[in-house]
Amino acid sequence: MSWRSAPVSGWARRYPVLAIRDFRLLLVDRLLAPFSLGFSLVGVSFAVLKVTGSTADLSYVIAAQTAPMLVFSLVSGVFADRFRPQRVIMAGNLAVVVGEGVFGLLMLVTGHPPLWAMISLEAVNGIGSAVFYPASQALLPQLVPDTLLPEASSISRLAMNTGQMTGAAVAGLLVALTGPGWALTLCAAGMSGTVPLMLAVKGGRRPRQAPADEPGMIAELREGWAEFIKHTWLWATVIQYCLVMMAWNGAFMVLGPVVARAHLGGAAAWGAISAADALGLILGGLISLRYTPRKPMLFVVCTGGAFAISPLMLGLVAPLPLICLVAFCLGALAEVMMVQWTVAMATRIPSDKLARVSSYDAFGSLAAMPLGALIAGPLAARVGVPVTQFAAAAVIFAASAFTLLPREIWTIRSDDVLGGDPGTPALRAEPPGAPDGLRGAIASAQAGADLG
Repeated sequence: MSWRSAPVSGWARRYPVLAIRDFRLLLVDRLLAPFSLGFSLVGVSFAVLKVTGSTADLSYVIAAQTAPMLVFSLVSGVFADRFRPQRVIMAGNLAVVVGEGVFGLLMLVTGHPPLWAMISLEAVNGIGSAVFYPASQALLPQLVPDTLLPEASSISRLAMNTGQMTGAAVAGLLVALTGPGWALTLCAAGMSGTVPLMLAVKGGRRPRQAPADEPGMIAELREGWAEFIKHTWLWATVIQYCLVMMAWNGAFMVLGPVVARAHLGGAAAWGAISAADALGLILGGLISLRYTPRKPMLFVVCTGGAFAISPLMLGLVAPLPLICLVAFCLGALAEVMMVQWTVAMATRIPSDKLARVSSYDAFGSLAAMPLGALIAGPLAARVGVPVTQFAAAAVIFAASAFTLLPREIWTIRSDDVLGGDPGTPALRAEPPGAPDGLRGAIASAQAGADLG
């Protein structure tokens, strides 16, 4: 593997990873794609509320976004371990273009697309997101040296969060002024611009011809599963986030826009909350360049518990500035957590299995999100939005408390030196400009994205 570099000058002296051409292209993609998706974050919810006004219908549409994770994240992990991840990412981005582009056009042309069409198009959008995550996890370690991985993860996630913050803020104003149709259409237009960027990235694993005796997809998935269950810190935390994300998806993604529409000022308020969250993610990215928790898995678990604050604030219908402040602080905390998770995955999982293990991470962490979305709307209609929000906060807190029981959560340290598993990169001394305290090496983040 080779890393094409530019002459070292300016920012590249302080952050050497910026001298790598493919990483700079990836950085532009990580600005454009989240900026475009920021329009989807605001546009989809307010499109459904405008057309039907039903929290139950919004539940069905949001569930359709996450349901494809149950299948396509596993398939993507196998493909990303076999082929160039950027090709898989490009396919996922094109699915988002189709889903959000057609949804936007229907809103602009008809004004009232049928519920089945909105559900179907958001399922296509969800397929794109499901395909993206494991491939993006695998791409960054193939583009930069191991010694620059923490720095690359922090900077790339910083770019992603900057794009998401500005996209969500602009989308909130756009939806308030012109309606959600234009926001969804602009999301598709922006995502189409990522295709030439991915085509220009030349690094990554070369496609290989599969010999006749090569293991099939099921065998490769079994191999990834065997690696996944070897690590208690990994599967225990994934179970935690399965429950955390289930509750958070229903309380925040489904009922958050409902609270904003009824009590806080509508789409502009929801755009402000989303932008505050993304601004916090940016701050977290800056912090992660200089700070590493001594016990990263303990930090990851406790951050999951802190997510309970978000539905509590919405359930209490706190003032908009306070909700924005909470979103900002949780965003910063979550971003530091995601960088630690990225580095832990990249340094503790063999590189030839990373995409498949990441697919199980995505599958497990997000598997119950459709259930959370499906429950939230009807439950809120039956018992009220505040009670539903408080119940979600209780689930998040309880899941996080139980995840503190495994010993590995408390004993894994950021300065651990790995060894033993072939293909697992050992932790190395960091280069100038890398985060303090990281000996070795986000996801992302979130995708929850590449964690780079």
